[in-house]
Amino acid sequence: MNYAIDAEGLVKTFAGKPALDGIDLRAREGTVLGVLGPNGAGKTTAVRILATLQHPDAGSARVGGHDVVAEPAKVRELIGLTGQYASVDEKLTGTQNLVMMARLLGLGRSRARARAAELLERFGLTEAAGRTASGYSGGMRRRLDLAVSLVSAPSVLFLDEPTTGLDPHARSELWSVVRELVADGVTVLLTTQYLDEADQLADDIVLIDRGKVAASGTPAELKAMAGGHVLEVKPLRREDEEKAMSILGTGSLSLPVHDLSVPPAVLRKLDDAGVVLAEHALRLPSLDDVFLTLTGAAK
Repeated sequence: MNYAIDAEGLVKTFAGKPALDGIDLRAREGTVLGVLGPNGAGKTTAVRILATLQHPDAGSARVGGHDVVAEPAKVRELIGLTGQYASVDEKLTGTQNLVMMARLLGLGRSRARARAAELLERFGLTEAAGRTASGYSGGMRRRLDLAVSLVSAPSVLFLDEPTTGLDPHARSELWSVVRELVADGVTVLLTTQYLDEADQLADDIVLIDRGKVAASGTPAELKAMAGGHVLEVKPLRREDEEKAMSILGTGSLSLPVHDLSVPPAVLRKLDDAGVVLAEHALRLPSLDDVFLTLTGAAK
């Protein structure tokens, strides 16, 4: 199998504390690898190593077949990177941001302007091309930032929490762009705290917790780890929530269900305890449940 990203045993320590503690990451060509984890899990550190911005203390990584430590220049020719916050120059127009990047990458003046026009059209920014980026909405800035990362037509794209701070509409727009890129053969490594985002986009997922891989697999495989179903309850009275959580025994108002005889028994216990429910539902597990099951926290 051909891997666009192939990392094994990555270790990185800061001030004596491991940010990465021997993680493996593999992304098949033309797919999305979702890297999930709470704040401080090590997601951004992994991206920075794969993008040649930091060296690992141990382990190895290859991107597009090139070693990130021994052949950083080769790796940089293949990749694009978009961080958590838009890095465009707000004093420049959309066109100027893209032309500047194209010129820095060695394109001639006319080719740089042509490439800028191509990307502005692709990302629906043609009408705003002459406006300074400071006047763009958050979603428009993210699209421009992504366009800048694609000036060199990378075959591997790192998206480090790209929808942080975006409203649902802007997030959906960015998701559509990612799907189009993958359809064109681009390999994407996506780090995110938004579980629905990984569920929507990722072909494979690696869950990192405290610098280690807690689980990996397809979204369906990870959901299966959380149990066949999930029982959710919502007490009518807020003061009954702690009592309900105690009966469920999970520290939350949801319970992984492996035996379908359990929900009726739990509901009877809640009734016997005087807990009146406003709602209750039995559903299939989500990636939120995977976090709860494997890390003990929803995020």
